[in-house]
Amino acid sequence: MKLKIVAVGKIKENAIKDVFVEYAKRISRFAKFEIVEVDECLSRGAQTEGEISRVKNVEGEAILAKAEGFVAAMDIEGELVSSEQFSALIAKQKQRFSVLTFVVGGSNGLSDAVKARADARISFGRITLPHQLFRAVLAEQLYRACCIENNVTYHK
Repeated sequence: MKLKIVAVGKIKENAIKDVFVEYAKRISRFAKFEIVEVDECLSRGAQTEGEISRVKNVEGEAILAKAEGFVAAMDIEGELVSSEQFSALIAKQKQRFSVLTFVVGGSNGLSDAVKARADARISFGRITLPHQLFRAVLAEQLYRACCIENNVTYHK
């Protein structure tokens, strides 16, 4: 099984990058793990709805080109899941797919095309996090899900 994160932009903060790298190492104990970073489409100044939509569509095309297997869009408006439910979802989908892709959008969110392609839309809560920080949170939850499934003492 391969767990894959497709995310918009690069992690710029060293502290966040260090956390992400640590959980990536831990995940590799249970599955192949890959991070694919697609370019962030930057636009300066006040953004109209049309400009925001264009940015999300450009980023969405790049995301869809890299997504494979089961695709979960990490979306604040998605289904709220607990760590146990997230682990159960992964366990179930790895029976059907060899690659599970988790998509993290940019600061403007995900395009409608990405949401439509997604096999699931998942939320870890209704709070807003910087998308770079969310990537580290997602990596930690992927590791936690692996621990839950494999009865490794990490999850409490």
